Amino acid sequence: MRWGVVEFGAIAVAFLRVTVATAFLLPLVVLRGHGSLLRAHWKKIFIVGVINSGIPFVCFAYALLSITTGLSAILNATVPLFGALVAWVWLKDRPTAARIAGLVIGFVGVAMLAWDEASFKPDASGLAPGLAVMACLVGTLCYGIAANAAKRYLTGLPALVTAAGSQMGSTAALALPALLYWPAKTPGIHAWLATVALGVVCTGIAYVLYFRIIERAGPARAVSVTFLVPVFAVLYGVLFLHESVTAWMLVCAAVIICGTALSAGLITMARWRGKQL
Repeated sequence: MRWGVVEFGAIAVAFLRVTVATAFLLPLVVLRGHGSLLRAHWKKIFIVGVINSGIPFVCFAYALLSITTGLSAILNATVPLFGALVAWVWLKDRPTAARIAGLVIGFVGVAMLAWDEASFKPDASGLAPGLAVMACLVGTLCYGIAANAAKRYLTGLPALVTAAGSQMGSTAALALPALLYWPAKTPGIHAWLATVALGVVCTGIAYVLYFRIIERAGPARAVSVTFLVPVFAVLYGVLFLHESVTAWMLVCAAVIICGTALSAGLITMARWRGKQL
């Protein structure tokens, strides 16, 4: 995403990402004979897709113009927090005391991290890091809403249908904005290859797996995959983009991950106290 957004811009790279994913997934839907299911449920799938892909992809691409991939990935790890919060408010899935504690701990970690990047003055990129952090949090909130919406409205549909339809909906929603904000200078082959890989591997294949996990294990378990994102993003950022990792980022990441693990129910206070004893 970082390689693509530098030359394409946030909206164009997000549009290309979902378009490539659609081109990759739609033939598979037809080959599997699921076309009728997609036509029957397209409205719900498209709406969930815009919330789960269109908006977050633009938000994170915009953020990567001024903050590191590692920082954006740490913020992305807050998805389970928002997923649990949305489930509480919307689906009346009242969390346990341990999960509430996890929500508080997780958001404290976010506040710590955001405070360190809270400047709303433009930096060398011409953008404000504070706005980039806010964009990431808007994206993670959308992920939390979409995960719960998928569980409520799309349960029973094959993961392939949900994944393909969600990318189609995002493609339709982003087409006009992408046309208006298409880069004046033609991006190079490096940016094109990065964006194609983003669409096929990180979107097409990844979302089939993601929606399958939502269907089989529920949204709280599915969004917990974001715990692994910071590990790989920080590693790849250091290896390929020569980004730096600060001690403060690691401290905040630890706080956020502890909070999200509690809020998602992956660990309990009783289990933690037992290990301490």
